[in-house]
Amino acid sequence: MSRRPRKLGTVPKWIRYWGQSPLLVLLLLATALHAQKLPTRIISIVPAATEMLFAIGAGPRVVAVSSFDREPAEVRTLPNVGALLDPDVEKILSLRPDLVVVYGTQRDLSQQLERAGIARFGYVHGGLSDILKTLTALGAATGDTDGAQRVVTALGASLDAIRAKVAGRPRPRTLLVFGHEPGTLRNLYASGGVGFLHDMLDVAGGEDVFGDIARESVQATTEQLITRAPDVVIELRADDEAPPDLDAWTVVPSIPAVRNHRVVVLAGSEMVTAGPRVAKATERIARALHPEAY
Repeated sequence: MSRRPRKLGTVPKWIRYWGQSPLLVLLLLATALHAQKLPTRIISIVPAATEMLFAIGAGPRVVAVSSFDREPAEVRTLPNVGALLDPDVEKILSLRPDLVVVYGTQRDLSQQLERAGIARFGYVHGGLSDILKTLTALGAATGDTDGAQRVVTALGASLDAIRAKVAGRPRPRTLLVFGHEPGTLRNLYASGGVGFLHDMLDVAGGEDVFGDIARESVQATTEQLITRAPDVVIELRADDEAPPDLDAWTVVPSIPAVRNHRVVVLAGSEMVTAGPRVAKATERIARALHPEAY
């Protein structure tokens, strides 16, 4: 028997504004959701948001996650319902959720959930401040406001402690890399001047060599790497089991970081996930840049 769509007030009207004021819409959606019955069956297609849900206390109500969710350990036994590019709508509907956390760009999926009468929470990717705002909004949407506030307060305190630890120290020019072809520097992607990776580097006491480019990621050429001349190269990897691939950097021996043996690999999913473990990731970057401070 098909489900009778339940009314969601004015929530559906806000979908058309997602490309204009995403953070405002995120908070408005959360407020509207809070005014309704709090969700008891939650699906998250966003790994960062899944971690947030568990951190604030909503984890026991999560019934399915994306194909890429690995943390916390509890999600590894939950059903998978696809991801950003391939959400399994039929499976999502079969699990009868009353809240689905989706990417803000998944307009088609959101519209299908709207037609089914299922509430949505639109996740918006951004910087460190946006992570704190999303935690707060998720807390409002799930009824875990106290848990969200505790996480936000703890994260803020941890980031402030890192800032204080590296304050007054020279800020090395740093290339923050999150991908390139194995064994070569082709298709190398690095942090630009916006986004949570750039913000983590700033808090950790480094100067982003691509900080002048207002994008989250920069596809850098070898010539650009030589021109930008980073003092430190930090490679971030989600897979902590893959061996370091430092030999690729021997093709640019003139770069100060290579010449002075300051190419570092930091592996672990926390390094590339904009979730509640960002303080841990930021401290690891700070320790790589300023070992003398620790």
